[in-house]
Amino acid sequence: MGPMQQPPRLPGGSFAAWSHDRLAVARRGAEECGDIWQLEPGVYVAASAGPCEDVLRRARDFPKASAPLFPPLKPSSTAPTSEERAHAHAARMRGLRSQAVAARIGEIAPGAARFADQWPTDQDVEVLPLVRHALAEIGLRYLFSEDAPALLPFAARLFLAREVLASPSRWVWPRWVPTPARRYRTRQQVAFTDALRPVIRRRRSPGPLGDDVLGQMLQPSPHYGLLPEEAALDTLPGITVATFEAPSRAAGWILLHLARYPQAADRVAAEAALLPADPAATTSEHLESLRYTQALVREVLRLHPPSWLLTRQARHRTQVAGYTIDAGSTVLVCPYTAHRDAREHPEPDRFRPERWLDEADSPATTGAFLSFGTGPHGCEGAALATAMLTLLTAQTARRHQLSEPPGPEPSHQVTTFVGLATAGLRLRATLRENAVPYPLG
Repeated sequence: MGPMQQPPRLPGGSFAAWSHDRLAVARRGAEECGDIWQLEPGVYVAASAGPCEDVLRRARDFPKASAPLFPPLKPSSTAPTSEERAHAHAARMRGLRSQAVAARIGEIAPGAARFADQWPTDQDVEVLPLVRHALAEIGLRYLFSEDAPALLPFAARLFLAREVLASPSRWVWPRWVPTPARRYRTRQQVAFTDALRPVIRRRRSPGPLGDDVLGQMLQPSPHYGLLPEEAALDTLPGITVATFEAPSRAAGWILLHLARYPQAADRVAAEAALLPADPAATTSEHLESLRYTQALVREVLRLHPPSWLLTRQARHRTQVAGYTIDAGSTVLVCPYTAHRDAREHPEPDRFRPERWLDEADSPATTGAFLSFGTGPHGCEGAALATAMLTLLTAQTARRHQLSEPPGPEPSHQVTTFVGLATAGLRLRATLRENAVPYPLG
Protein backbone atom coordinates (compact mmCIF):
# COMPACT_ATOMS: atom_id res chain seq x y z
CA MET A 1 0.00 0.00 0.00
CA GLY A 2 1.74 3.17 -1.20
CA PRO A 3 1.48 6.48 0.63
CA MET A 4 -0.53 8.05 -2.23
CA GLN A 5 -2.99 5.21 -2.60
CA GLN A 6 -6.69 6.03 -2.35
CA PRO A 7 -9.08 3.90 -0.29
CA PRO A 8 -10.54 0.89 -2.11
CA ARG A 9 -13.79 1.33 -4.00
CA LEU A 10 -16.70 -0.85 -2.91
CA PRO A 11 -17.72 -3.09 -5.84
CA GLY A 12 -21.24 -2.17 -6.82
CA GLY A 13 -21.19 0.77 -4.46
CA SER A 14 -23.13 3.82 -5.61
CA PHE A 15 -25.44 6.46 -4.22
CA ALA A 16 -28.38 4.47 -5.58
CA ALA A 17 -27.38 1.37 -3.59
CA TRP A 18 -26.54 3.53 -0.58
CA SER A 19 -29.93 5.25 -0.65
CA HIS A 20 -31.73 1.92 -0.88
CA ASP A 21 -30.16 0.40 2.26
CA ARG A 22 -27.54 2.53 3.99
CA LEU A 23 -26.86 0.14 6.87
CA ALA A 24 -26.34 -2.88 4.61
CA VAL A 25 -23.98 -1.00 2.28
CA ALA A 26 -22.07 0.44 5.26
CA ARG A 27 -21.56 -3.03 6.72
CA ARG A 28 -20.60 -4.53 3.38
CA GLY A 29 -18.08 -1.75 2.79
CA ALA A 30 -16.46 -2.35 6.18
CA GLU A 31 -16.35 -6.12 5.66
CA GLU A 32 -15.06 -6.09 2.08
CA CYS A 33 -12.88 -2.98 2.02
CA GLY A 34 -11.64 -2.50 5.57
CA ASP A 35 -11.04 0.55 7.72
CA ILE A 36 -11.82 3.20 5.11
CA TRP A 37 -13.39 2.81 1.70
CA GLN A 38 -14.71 4.78 -1.25
CA LEU A 39 -18.40 4.88 -2.06
CA GLU A 40 -18.07 7.06 -5.14
CA PRO A 41 -15.30 9.38 -6.36
CA GLY A 42 -14.74 12.00 -3.68
CA VAL A 43 -16.92 10.25 -1.08
CA TYR A 44 -15.16 8.12 1.54
CA VAL A 45 -16.48 6.17 4.53
CA ALA A 46 -14.40 5.86 7.72
CA ALA A 47 -15.62 2.47 8.91
CA SER A 48 -13.54 1.49 11.96
CA ALA A 49 -12.62 3.16 15.21
CA GLY A 50 -9.13 4.36 14.29
CA PRO A 51 -10.05 6.34 11.17
CA CYS A 52 -13.31 7.55 12.75
CA GLU A 53 -11.53 8.98 15.78
CA ASP A 54 -8.74 10.39 13.61
CA VAL A 55 -11.14 12.33 11.38
CA LEU A 56 -13.29 13.60 14.27
CA ARG A 57 -10.30 14.80 16.28
CA ARG A 58 -8.65 16.57 13.33
CA ALA A 59 -11.26 19.30 13.17
CA ARG A 60 -8.96 21.67 11.27
CA ASP A 61 -8.30 19.10 8.55
CA PHE A 62 -11.88 17.81 8.50
CA PRO A 63 -14.20 20.67 9.52
CA LYS A 64 -17.82 20.07 10.31
CA ALA A 65 -20.18 21.16 7.55
CA SER A 66 -21.03 24.83 7.93
CA ALA A 67 -24.78 24.28 7.80
CA PRO A 68 -26.20 24.83 11.29
CA LEU A 69 -29.60 23.42 12.06
CA PHE A 70 -30.86 26.92 12.88
CA PRO A 71 -28.68 29.46 11.06
CA PRO A 72 -28.67 33.17 11.99
CA LEU A 73 -32.01 34.66 11.06
CA LYS A 74 -30.65 37.53 8.99
CA PRO A 75 -27.45 39.55 8.68
CA SER A 76 -27.53 42.65 10.82
CA SER A 77 -25.32 44.91 12.87
CA THR A 78 -26.38 42.96 15.99
CA ALA A 79 -25.55 39.50 14.58
CA PRO A 80 -23.08 37.66 16.86
CA THR A 81 -19.41 37.69 15.89
CA SER A 82 -17.35 34.48 15.84
CA GLU A 83 -15.83 35.52 19.18
CA GLU A 84 -19.29 36.02 20.69
CA ARG A 85 -20.39 32.60 19.41
CA ALA A 86 -17.34 31.07 21.09
CA HIS A 87 -18.30 32.94 24.27
CA ALA A 88 -21.86 31.59 24.00
CA HIS A 89 -20.57 28.04 23.60
CA ALA A 90 -18.31 28.35 26.64
CA ALA A 91 -21.15 29.87 28.68
CA ARG A 92 -23.54 27.10 27.62
CA MET A 93 -21.03 24.43 28.59
CA ARG A 94 -20.92 25.73 32.16
CA GLY A 95 -24.40 24.31 32.56
CA LEU A 96 -23.86 21.12 30.53
CA ARG A 97 -20.62 19.73 31.89
CA SER A 98 -20.76 16.52 33.92
CA GLN A 99 -20.48 18.22 37.30
CA ALA A 100 -23.36 20.57 36.52
CA VAL A 101 -25.60 17.69 35.40
CA ALA A 102 -24.69 15.65 38.50
CA ALA A 103 -25.79 18.51 40.73
CA ARG A 104 -29.25 18.61 39.13
CA ILE A 105 -30.20 14.91 38.94
CA GLY A 106 -33.12 15.57 41.28
CA GLU A 107 -34.62 17.89 38.64
CA ILE A 108 -34.28 15.29 35.87
CA ALA A 109 -35.66 12.25 37.69
CA PRO A 110 -39.27 13.43 38.23
CA GLY A 111 -39.87 13.81 34.49
CA ALA A 112 -38.58 10.30 33.84
CA ALA A 113 -40.79 8.89 36.61
CA ARG A 114 -43.78 10.80 35.25
CA PHE A 115 -43.25 9.26 31.81
CA ALA A 116 -43.29 5.76 33.29
CA ASP A 117 -46.34 6.36 35.47
CA GLN A 118 -48.37 7.93 32.67
CA TRP A 119 -47.70 5.21 30.08
CA PRO A 120 -51.09 3.63 29.20
CA THR A 121 -51.04 -0.03 30.25
CA ASP A 122 -52.33 -3.17 28.55
CA GLN A 123 -52.63 -1.61 25.10
CA ASP A 124 -50.33 -1.20 22.12
CA VAL A 125 -48.98 2.34 22.16
CA GLU A 126 -46.89 4.29 19.66
CA VAL A 127 -43.91 5.07 21.84
CA LEU A 128 -41.80 7.78 20.20
CA PRO A 129 -44.28 10.70 20.52
CA LEU A 130 -44.66 9.95 24.24
CA VAL A 131 -40.90 9.67 24.72
CA ARG A 132 -40.21 12.83 22.75
CA HIS A 133 -42.70 14.85 24.79
CA ALA A 134 -41.29 13.54 28.08
CA LEU A 135 -37.67 14.22 27.11
CA ALA A 136 -38.58 17.66 25.76
CA GLU A 137 -40.16 18.53 29.11
CA ILE A 138 -37.06 17.29 30.95
CA GLY A 139 -34.63 18.97 28.58
CA LEU A 140 -36.38 22.33 28.54
CA ARG A 141 -36.71 22.34 32.31
CA TYR A 142 -32.98 21.70 32.54
CA LEU A 143 -32.32 24.61 30.17
CA PHE A 144 -34.92 27.11 31.35
CA SER A 145 -36.33 25.94 34.75
CA GLU A 146 -39.66 27.60 35.55
CA ASP A 147 -39.80 29.22 32.10
CA ALA A 148 -39.84 25.81 30.39
CA PRO A 149 -43.64 25.23 30.20
CA ALA A 150 -44.20 28.47 28.29
CA LEU A 151 -41.40 27.65 25.85
CA LEU A 152 -42.34 23.99 25.28
CA PRO A 153 -44.90 24.59 22.46
CA PHE A 154 -42.37 26.71 20.56
CA ALA A 155 -39.72 24.00 20.99
CA ALA A 156 -42.14 21.38 19.65
CA ARG A 157 -42.65 23.44 16.50
CA LEU A 158 -38.87 23.92 16.16
CA PHE A 159 -38.55 20.14 16.19
CA LEU A 160 -41.25 19.83 13.56
CA ALA A 161 -39.36 22.32 11.38
CA ARG A 162 -36.27 20.17 11.79
CA GLU A 163 -38.19 17.07 10.73
CA VAL A 164 -39.65 18.79 7.68
CA LEU A 165 -36.25 20.02 6.55
CA ALA A 166 -34.65 16.63 7.11
CA SER A 167 -37.26 14.67 5.16
CA PRO A 168 -35.87 12.94 2.05
CA SER A 169 -36.31 15.08 -1.02
CA ARG A 170 -35.80 14.44 -4.68
CA TRP A 171 -34.20 17.85 -5.12
CA VAL A 172 -31.34 19.41 -3.14
CA TRP A 173 -31.87 23.15 -3.41
CA PRO A 174 -29.05 25.68 -2.91
CA ARG A 175 -29.02 27.10 0.60
CA TRP A 176 -30.12 30.53 -0.56
CA VAL A 177 -33.37 29.23 -2.11
CA PRO A 178 -36.29 30.03 0.26
CA THR A 179 -38.08 26.70 -0.01
CA PRO A 180 -41.35 26.24 1.93
CA ALA A 181 -39.54 24.08 4.49
CA ARG A 182 -36.89 26.76 5.06
CA ARG A 183 -39.51 29.48 5.36
CA TYR A 184 -41.36 27.35 7.92
CA ARG A 185 -38.12 26.89 9.89
CA THR A 186 -37.52 30.63 9.86
CA ARG A 187 -41.04 31.34 11.14
CA GLN A 188 -40.64 28.88 14.00
CA GLN A 189 -37.18 30.17 14.83
CA VAL A 190 -38.52 33.73 14.97
CA ALA A 191 -41.43 32.61 17.17
CA PHE A 192 -39.09 30.78 19.59
CA THR A 193 -36.73 33.77 19.70
CA ASP A 194 -39.60 36.19 20.31
CA ALA A 195 -40.81 34.02 23.20
CA LEU A 196 -37.33 33.73 24.72
CA ARG A 197 -36.27 37.38 24.40
CA PRO A 198 -38.52 38.69 27.24
CA VAL A 199 -37.34 35.80 29.44
CA ILE A 200 -33.73 36.92 29.02
CA ARG A 201 -34.60 40.56 29.64
CA ARG A 202 -36.62 39.74 32.74
CA ARG A 203 -33.79 37.67 34.18
CA ARG A 204 -31.31 40.45 33.48
CA SER A 205 -33.43 42.94 35.40
CA PRO A 206 -32.60 43.11 39.11
CA GLY A 207 -33.06 39.64 40.52
CA PRO A 208 -31.62 36.12 40.24
CA LEU A 209 -30.38 34.91 36.85
CA GLY A 210 -31.21 31.29 37.73
CA ASP A 211 -28.98 28.23 38.07
CA ASP A 212 -30.19 26.54 34.87
CA VAL A 213 -28.31 26.61 31.57
CA LEU A 214 -29.81 29.95 30.58
CA GLY A 215 -28.78 31.40 33.93
CA GLN A 216 -25.25 30.12 33.42
CA MET A 217 -25.14 31.78 30.01
CA LEU A 218 -26.27 35.10 31.44
CA GLN A 219 -23.57 35.12 34.14
CA PRO A 220 -20.81 37.60 33.22
CA SER A 221 -17.56 35.89 32.28
CA PRO A 222 -14.25 37.17 33.71
CA HIS A 223 -12.75 36.83 30.23
CA TYR A 224 -15.59 37.87 27.89
CA GLY A 225 -17.82 39.93 30.13
CA LEU A 226 -21.58 39.95 29.51
CA LEU A 227 -22.90 37.73 26.69
CA PRO A 228 -24.85 39.90 24.23
CA GLU A 229 -28.55 39.12 24.02
CA GLU A 230 -28.36 38.27 20.31
CA ALA A 231 -25.53 35.79 20.94
CA ALA A 232 -27.66 33.97 23.50
CA LEU A 233 -30.69 33.93 21.20
CA ASP A 234 -28.55 32.72 18.29
CA THR A 235 -27.33 29.62 20.09
CA LEU A 236 -30.42 28.47 21.98
CA PRO A 237 -32.76 27.09 19.26
CA GLY A 238 -30.27 24.42 18.24
CA ILE A 239 -29.38 23.26 21.74
CA THR A 240 -33.05 23.27 22.72
CA VAL A 241 -33.97 20.77 20.00
CA ALA A 242 -30.77 18.78 20.59
CA THR A 243 -31.72 18.08 24.22
CA PHE A 244 -34.52 15.76 23.10
CA GLU A 245 -34.10 14.93 19.39
CA ALA A 246 -31.28 12.34 19.43
CA PRO A 247 -32.13 11.15 22.98
CA SER A 248 -35.64 10.31 21.74
CA ARG A 249 -34.20 8.12 18.99
CA ALA A 250 -31.96 6.43 21.56
CA ALA A 251 -34.86 5.90 23.96
CA GLY A 252 -36.83 4.10 21.26
CA TRP A 253 -34.05 1.55 20.84
CA ILE A 254 -33.64 1.19 24.62
CA LEU A 255 -37.33 0.52 25.22
CA LEU A 256 -37.37 -1.99 22.37
CA HIS A 257 -34.48 -3.85 24.03
CA LEU A 258 -36.29 -3.86 27.37
CA ALA A 259 -39.16 -5.59 25.56
CA ARG A 260 -36.92 -8.08 23.73
CA TYR A 261 -34.65 -8.96 26.67
CA PRO A 262 -36.91 -9.42 29.72
CA GLN A 263 -34.10 -10.80 31.90
CA ALA A 264 -32.07 -7.65 31.31
CA ALA A 265 -35.19 -5.58 32.05
CA ASP A 266 -35.69 -7.48 35.32
CA ARG A 267 -32.14 -6.66 36.34
CA VAL A 268 -32.72 -2.99 35.59
CA ALA A 269 -35.96 -3.08 37.60
CA ALA A 270 -34.13 -4.59 40.58
CA GLU A 271 -31.65 -1.71 40.54
CA ALA A 272 -34.40 0.86 40.12
CA ALA A 273 -36.29 -0.52 43.12
CA LEU A 274 -33.59 1.02 45.32
CA LEU A 275 -34.19 4.56 44.05
CA PRO A 276 -35.81 7.05 46.47
CA ALA A 277 -39.59 6.95 46.77
CA ASP A 278 -39.61 10.65 45.92
CA PRO A 279 -37.90 11.06 42.53
CA ALA A 280 -36.94 14.64 43.39
CA ALA A 281 -34.68 13.16 46.09
CA THR A 282 -32.62 11.28 43.47
CA THR A 283 -28.96 12.28 43.53
CA SER A 284 -25.88 11.62 41.44
CA GLU A 285 -24.97 8.86 43.93
CA HIS A 286 -28.26 7.10 43.13
CA LEU A 287 -27.54 7.49 39.43
CA GLU A 288 -24.07 5.99 39.85
CA SER A 289 -25.59 3.01 41.68
CA LEU A 290 -27.51 2.08 38.50
CA ARG A 291 -24.45 0.32 37.12
CA TYR A 292 -26.23 -2.33 35.06
CA THR A 293 -28.76 0.20 33.77
CA GLN A 294 -25.94 2.44 32.59
CA ALA A 295 -24.27 -0.55 30.95
CA LEU A 296 -27.52 -1.45 29.16
CA VAL A 297 -27.93 2.11 27.89
CA ARG A 298 -24.33 2.13 26.67
CA GLU A 299 -24.73 -1.23 24.96
CA VAL A 300 -27.87 -0.14 23.13
CA LEU A 301 -26.11 3.04 22.02
CA ARG A 302 -23.20 0.93 20.81
CA LEU A 303 -25.44 -1.24 18.67
CA HIS A 304 -27.73 1.57 17.51
CA PRO A 305 -25.99 4.97 17.71
CA PRO A 306 -28.69 7.59 17.05
CA SER A 307 -26.20 9.69 15.07
CA TRP A 308 -24.86 6.72 13.16
CA LEU A 309 -23.20 8.73 10.37
CA LEU A 310 -21.32 12.04 10.70
CA THR A 311 -20.29 14.15 7.70
CA ARG A 312 -16.95 15.93 7.42
CA GLN A 313 -15.18 17.72 4.54
CA ALA A 314 -11.46 17.43 3.78
CA ARG A 315 -10.02 20.96 3.83
CA HIS A 316 -6.88 19.93 1.95
CA ARG A 317 -5.21 16.81 0.63
CA THR A 318 -4.27 14.62 3.56
CA GLN A 319 -4.03 11.04 4.75
CA VAL A 320 -6.18 8.80 6.91
CA ALA A 321 -5.15 5.26 7.84
CA GLY A 322 -2.37 5.44 5.25
CA TYR A 323 -4.71 6.39 2.39
CA THR A 324 -4.82 9.68 0.52
CA ILE A 325 -7.95 11.82 0.86
CA ASP A 326 -8.24 14.57 -1.75
CA ALA A 327 -9.09 18.15 -0.85
CA GLY A 328 -12.83 18.85 -0.97
CA SER A 329 -13.76 15.19 -0.51
CA THR A 330 -16.60 14.17 1.77
CA VAL A 331 -15.73 11.78 4.59
CA LEU A 332 -18.62 9.90 6.19
CA VAL A 333 -17.64 8.86 9.73
CA CYS A 334 -19.62 5.72 10.65
CA PRO A 335 -19.89 4.92 14.37
CA TYR A 336 -22.36 2.16 13.44
CA THR A 337 -19.69 0.01 11.77
CA ALA A 338 -16.93 1.14 14.16
CA HIS A 339 -19.02 -0.24 17.04
CA ARG A 340 -19.49 -3.56 15.25
CA ASP A 341 -15.80 -4.21 14.72
CA ALA A 342 -14.82 -7.50 16.40
CA ARG A 343 -11.35 -6.08 17.07
CA GLU A 344 -12.99 -3.56 19.39
CA HIS A 345 -15.98 -5.53 20.69
CA PRO A 346 -15.96 -9.36 20.76
CA GLU A 347 -19.21 -10.83 19.42
CA PRO A 348 -20.07 -7.35 18.14
CA ASP A 349 -23.64 -8.14 17.03
CA ARG A 350 -24.60 -9.65 20.36
CA PHE A 351 -26.52 -7.56 22.89
CA ARG A 352 -24.45 -7.98 26.03
CA PRO A 353 -24.57 -5.09 28.54
CA GLU A 354 -22.15 -7.00 30.77
CA ARG A 355 -19.31 -6.10 28.40
CA TRP A 356 -19.31 -2.64 30.02
CA LEU A 357 -19.14 -3.95 33.60
CA ASP A 358 -15.99 -4.80 35.45
CA GLU A 359 -17.16 -8.04 37.04
CA ALA A 360 -15.18 -11.18 37.83
CA ASP A 361 -17.51 -13.41 35.80
CA SER A 362 -17.90 -10.96 32.93
CA PRO A 363 -14.67 -9.56 31.51
CA ALA A 364 -15.28 -5.99 30.44
CA THR A 365 -13.99 -4.49 27.23
CA THR A 366 -13.51 -0.78 26.81
CA GLY A 367 -13.59 -0.71 23.04
CA ALA A 368 -14.41 2.33 20.95
CA PHE A 369 -17.57 4.22 21.83
CA LEU A 370 -18.50 7.03 19.45
CA SER A 371 -22.23 7.46 20.00
CA PHE A 372 -21.59 11.00 21.24
CA GLY A 373 -18.78 11.64 18.79
CA THR A 374 -15.35 12.75 19.99
CA GLY A 375 -12.95 15.61 19.48
CA PRO A 376 -13.79 19.33 19.32
CA HIS A 377 -17.29 18.69 17.97
CA GLY A 378 -18.26 15.89 20.34
CA CYS A 379 -21.78 16.11 21.73
CA GLU A 380 -21.79 18.81 24.39
CA GLY A 381 -24.96 17.39 25.92
CA ALA A 382 -23.57 13.87 26.41
CA ALA A 383 -23.74 13.99 30.22
CA LEU A 384 -27.31 15.31 30.19
CA ALA A 385 -28.44 12.77 27.58
CA THR A 386 -26.87 9.89 29.51
CA ALA A 387 -28.56 10.93 32.75
CA MET A 388 -31.94 11.36 31.05
CA LEU A 389 -31.75 7.99 29.29
CA THR A 390 -30.50 6.11 32.36
CA LEU A 391 -33.28 7.43 34.57
CA LEU A 392 -35.95 6.92 31.91
CA THR A 393 -34.78 3.32 31.48
CA ALA A 394 -34.64 2.58 35.19
CA GLN A 395 -37.99 4.07 36.07
CA THR A 396 -39.77 2.52 33.09
CA ALA A 397 -38.42 -0.97 33.92
CA ARG A 398 -39.26 -0.46 37.59
CA ARG A 399 -42.88 0.26 36.72
CA HIS A 400 -43.57 -1.92 33.65
CA GLN A 401 -42.82 -5.07 31.75
CA LEU A 402 -42.69 -4.20 28.05
CA SER A 403 -43.54 -6.39 25.07
CA GLU A 404 -43.93 -6.06 21.32
CA PRO A 405 -47.40 -6.38 19.80
CA PRO A 406 -48.27 -9.95 18.83
CA GLY A 407 -48.72 -10.85 15.19
CA PRO A 408 -46.71 -10.94 12.00
CA GLU A 409 -46.39 -7.16 11.54
CA PRO A 410 -43.10 -5.65 12.75
CA SER A 411 -43.27 -3.37 15.75
CA HIS A 412 -41.30 -0.64 13.95
CA GLN A 413 -39.42 0.37 10.83
CA VAL A 414 -35.73 1.22 10.88
CA THR A 415 -35.02 4.63 9.38
CA THR A 416 -31.57 6.08 8.73
CA PHE A 417 -32.03 9.38 6.90
CA VAL A 418 -31.84 11.79 9.84
CA GLY A 419 -30.50 9.31 12.37
CA LEU A 420 -30.93 5.68 13.32
CA ALA A 421 -34.50 5.42 14.59
CA THR A 422 -37.36 3.00 15.30
CA ALA A 423 -40.05 4.77 13.29
CA GLY A 424 -43.60 3.96 14.34
CA LEU A 425 -42.44 1.82 17.29
CA ARG A 426 -45.37 0.26 19.14
CA LEU A 427 -44.98 -1.45 22.52
CA ARG A 428 -47.28 -2.72 25.25
CA ALA A 429 -46.68 -2.00 28.94
CA THR A 430 -47.93 -4.36 31.66
CA LEU A 431 -47.75 -3.18 35.25
CA ARG A 432 -45.11 -5.04 37.22
CA GLU A 433 -46.26 -6.89 40.29
CA ASN A 434 -45.92 -4.71 43.41
CA ALA A 435 -45.07 -1.62 41.34
CA VAL A 436 -46.06 1.48 43.29
CA PRO A 437 -46.45 4.86 41.54
CA TYR A 438 -44.06 7.60 42.48
CA PRO A 439 -45.56 10.54 44.40
CA LEU A 440 -45.37 13.12 41.62
CA GLY A 441 -47.50 15.78 43.22
